[in-house]
Amino acid sequence: MVKGVSMKLIPALVLTVFSGAASASGFQLFEQNASGIGNAYAGSAAVAENASTIYFNPAGMTQLQKLEVSGGVSVVKPSFSFNNKGSSVGGLTGTGDGGDAGGWGFVPNGYASWGVTKDLYVGIGISAPFGLKTEYDDRWVGAAQSRMFEIKTINVNPSVAYRLNEKVSLGFGLNWQKIDATYERLAGINVPSVAKLTLSDDAWGWNAGALFTLSPSTKVGVSYRSTIKYKTEGHTNLNGAWLNDSKASLTLPDTAILSVTQKLSDRWEMLGDISWTGWSSIPKVDILRANGSLAQVLDTDFKDAWRVALGANYQLNSAWKLKYGIAYDQTPVRGPTTRMVSLPDNDRVWLSFGAQWAPDKAQKIDLGMAYIHVRDSKIRNSQISPDPVGPTNPSRGYVSGEYSGNIWVLGAQYSYAF
Repeated sequence: MVKGVSMKLIPALVLTVFSGAASASGFQLFEQNASGIGNAYAGSAAVAENASTIYFNPAGMTQLQKLEVSGGVSVVKPSFSFNNKGSSVGGLTGTGDGGDAGGWGFVPNGYASWGVTKDLYVGIGISAPFGLKTEYDDRWVGAAQSRMFEIKTINVNPSVAYRLNEKVSLGFGLNWQKIDATYERLAGINVPSVAKLTLSDDAWGWNAGALFTLSPSTKVGVSYRSTIKYKTEGHTNLNGAWLNDSKASLTLPDTAILSVTQKLSDRWEMLGDISWTGWSSIPKVDILRANGSLAQVLDTDFKDAWRVALGANYQLNSAWKLKYGIAYDQTPVRGPTTRMVSLPDNDRVWLSFGAQWAPDKAQKIDLGMAYIHVRDSKIRNSQISPDPVGPTNPSRGYVSGEYSGNIWVLGAQYSYAF
């Protein structure tokens, strides 16, 4: 693993801001811009309407002006409520359902693109591809499995694009990414001890894309982002006191996107998207002590997942464009026995609306809103086994019940072309 020494100068505050509650399946964040929210991110690898194309398809920079900058923020508010149905949790019986495990998340982004020549473009993007936070009441029936689980990432993405001819452009980027994870639970179901694990690492990956302008009204984009392989290190505290150094290996998934945009008339444009995420890169997570002995296993057993999206734009007048979108997003969770209280995920449907205001040729302001319905999620997660923290804590219990959930996403993006 290559270490980016200069990247470590990025303040910890920046990483804290680049976090959020997952809006896409698993703990993926689609909010790499706010301008795509209105279309439920349909056409993401083909639209190339501002510098945020650096993330979704760097080849799209060839469609931009000489110099463009774009920045925005998305606000994500998930809600996950648990209904206990037959859990066996020893001393935690009767402690409640944990309240709403969702909370507010803020996901900013920033991008800049520069045309070095007529056909050669370079750019850089800063965003957060993955993020998650679930937090329950301090004592609830599943507290021995999780009280709080949080993942924060920041991704720095220098990129280059080249126009081969009027129909084909290619793009490539490097990705330096940093991850911080925090996991807190009761150390056993019969004692009040609190175990808190913190891990972090940084690693490198890459992304590439191609944009095909088939006609003045039709564009097709394809893009790919590689896996990111982490070897995280940190420590475990018990009741606030150091217990042991800890480590865990984690490979965040690769993604592939196929997108199309089609102008139907001077006013109407259709957008489509199909994407794949290789979540099977996380079959489990082994949390180890510094000496290599096993402390705990998170049996994720993730499967690869697909997402499809359809969107439309309506050009109301020279200044205003209205955006609409719908998407179906498949969960990587296989079923109730592998669904974790720290990630009560299931298939979800996006309903989106947005508007773009262009006060002049140089400026664009996008506003978007999405309601995401999360399918009710059954859970039957058994962790009845010797607890590694100590022999007096016999297990993490059997959590059985059902989650109901939904997510609201609001975002704003400002783009300027020089």
